[in-house]
Amino acid sequence: MTLRVLVVEDDPVAADAHALYVGRVPGFTVAATVHSRAEAVRALDEEARIDLILLDLYLPDGNGLELLRRLRAAGHTQDVFAVTSARDLAVIREGVSLGVVQHVLKPFTFRTLSDRLLRYRDFRTAAEAHGEAASQDEVDRALSDLRAAPASSALPKGLSAPTLARVTAHLREAAARGLTASETARALGINRITARRYLEHLVTTGDADRRQRYGQVGRPEHHYAWRGPGPGATSGS
Repeated sequence: MTLRVLVVEDDPVAADAHALYVGRVPGFTVAATVHSRAEAVRALDEEARIDLILLDLYLPDGNGLELLRRLRAAGHTQDVFAVTSARDLAVIREGVSLGVVQHVLKPFTFRTLSDRLLRYRDFRTAAEAHGEAASQDEVDRALSDLRAAPASSALPKGLSAPTLARVTAHLREAAARGLTASETARALGINRITARRYLEHLVTTGDADRRQRYGQVGRPEHHYAWRGPGPGATSGS
């Protein structure tokens, strides 16, 4: 079973990155990428099948939850991952009431999204294969497996989310040209060892590639490049 995903994100670069992430997860394909509420409604009307919506909650022509409320009223039953920087628990609660099965907070790594997509795929596969749960324990286990956050989603000791966001943004700006730890450290005002730890973390999560580059004195340096699209990339359906 291949699950078809609609990516709804107003920032073209972020939309391309989210679509790239989805395409790298086994069992998923991107049905369309859109940047507004109006485009999302059109895509849902035109596409033969969409199983899951990756929904940004802040869109240029209205709030994502308002879009979701309209879709439910029109009979659309697709599951939804809210992809957002919103941390307001009232917003999260409202999303759950409208069928949001996961909230993925920005900025996030490929590992964060892929883990949740794989859990969702397993949940869908089990539901379609078995039809009925044998017990309350089986229902509880299925929901727990779908919603539980993996321990690996936490940052390693000594790394902070704000600094990771800065390093990630700087590496994305460099695009295919890439950066060394020394270059990153100078640009961000941190020391080289710290910069390298963050860059290595992005390699571990699958968001960056590492290769060797030889400097002027012949000694190789680790060179890091963002795996997703860089600034200026355009998105498409």
